[in-house]
Amino acid sequence: MNDETMTGETPKPQFKFPKKGLLTTIIIAFALMLMANNLIIVQANQYKIVRQFGEIVRVIDKPGLNFKLPIVQSVSTLPKHTLVYNVPPAEINTLDKKRIKVDYYGLWRITDPKALIESLRTLAGAESRLGDIVYSNIRTELGKMEYEQIVNHKKSMRGDIDAIVKDQVNEILLSNNNGIEVIDIKMKRTDLPSENEQSVYNRMISERKSTAQQYLSQGDAEALKIQAETDREVEEMLAKAEAEAKTIVAEGEREAARIYNEAYGKDPEFFNMFNSLESYKTVIDEETVIVFPMNSPYLKYLTGQ
Repeated sequence: MNDETMTGETPKPQFKFPKKGLLTTIIIAFALMLMANNLIIVQANQYKIVRQFGEIVRVIDKPGLNFKLPIVQSVSTLPKHTLVYNVPPAEINTLDKKRIKVDYYGLWRITDPKALIESLRTLAGAESRLGDIVYSNIRTELGKMEYEQIVNHKKSMRGDIDAIVKDQVNEILLSNNNGIEVIDIKMKRTDLPSENEQSVYNRMISERKSTAQQYLSQGDAEALKIQAETDREVEEMLAKAEAEAKTIVAEGEREAARIYNEAYGKDPEFFNMFNSLESYKTVIDEETVIVFPMNSPYLKYLTGQ
């Protein structure tokens, strides 16, 4: 008779827990969780910065999978693609003492993440520094130009100014080892400050009217000059024509006199008769009364004597 029969109790089933398999599962799960928490996934447009106790120990710039040490290392991300920064609109004095409001934007990128973090700390700090440098150089360069050169498209030097400012900004960023580079800088627009906008417009209108009046005056003067030159040429032409006409008349008279002389030399009697008859046409008409002596030579051909 065994103990179960003696006591009358039903024996409890005994189950042995597989301690070794559970431990393995826990270890694997913990390892997977540890790997997941310390896995670094790098995209093509990202920089991954690995820090250890606050110090940068590694910068990952190639896409792929990487790992960091648990607990002691942390990871931050910076963009690798081109960024756009809009410079806040600011008022600037031109060379001719006119105030204008300029609005710029810049295209930039991070070239050295470690240098950026060490010198500018954050992305916001980099944009703030970039804006200060761009504004300072734009103010300097536009201050060398007159208002008309900036706003007049035909005289505009904006393209040159943009290139100059970009080179100057990059030179400063490089000398300070800021780890960023400006790709392009462009002026979006220029406006007049509201307080002097109307006065500048009025001055521009006045200048345009003055210029127009100057052109009109020059045109009137040129017209008078042309008219005077034309009158002079006409007078010269008339004088020349009159002189030529007198020359022709004189030549005609000389030729007529020559012909008369030749005719008189050939037949003086006929020539005298012809001249007398011609004079009768001029002197005598129906009402003419002539008193001459009967023996007057002038009446010779009239009376037939």
